[in-house]
Amino acid sequence: MPNTSAPSTITVVPAARHAEGVSNDEFRAALSRLAAGVVLVTAQEPPLDPDDPSAPAGEDVGMTATAFMSVSLDPPLVLVSLRNGSRMDELLDEQPLWAVSVLSESQRHVAGRFAMKGRVSDRLLFADIPYRRGEHSGSPLVGGALATMECRTERRVPAGDHTLVIGHVLTAHIPSAEGGPLAYFRGRYRQLR
Repeated sequence: MPNTSAPSTITVVPAARHAEGVSNDEFRAALSRLAAGVVLVTAQEPPLDPDDPSAPAGEDVGMTATAFMSVSLDPPLVLVSLRNGSRMDELLDEQPLWAVSVLSESQRHVAGRFAMKGRVSDRLLFADIPYRRGEHSGSPLVGGALATMECRTERRVPAGDHTLVIGHVLTAHIPSAEGGPLAYFRGRYRQLR
């Protein structure tokens, strides 16, 4: 008996394109070819009630970032890009003091831990990571980092689905001269060879 049903067809949906013609996938793939350094951005939430010394202190908050760069030498300015609505974006909208730890190649586990989506509380994430508190920001500065900086927000610039936070560098230290930097390339953490 002959098959009288219509031939099955597969509909291919083209990738969503922006008005300029580049798709999200094409954009991500192109930028994945740009190697980036990896940093941990940290800040301390203000106490729940600053007027009550017995009120619980705010939590430490951390976020892995690869969109971090130097902006100016005089004055010393840096920039970090934060996803709109992220916990760090909301915190740095109210808290002007924050810190950056430039991660070493041996700190891939730190980068991965603070990059997880749907993660546990930040308090637990910091539990077994050695750090000291910054003298100006009170933010955690990760032990073993290649460099640490404390910053004060100078400007917030809306940019698409992110906010560019420009910070004035208040302190800069090089606690460890050992090892190479942790890099991010083609969607993975890498070491320089």
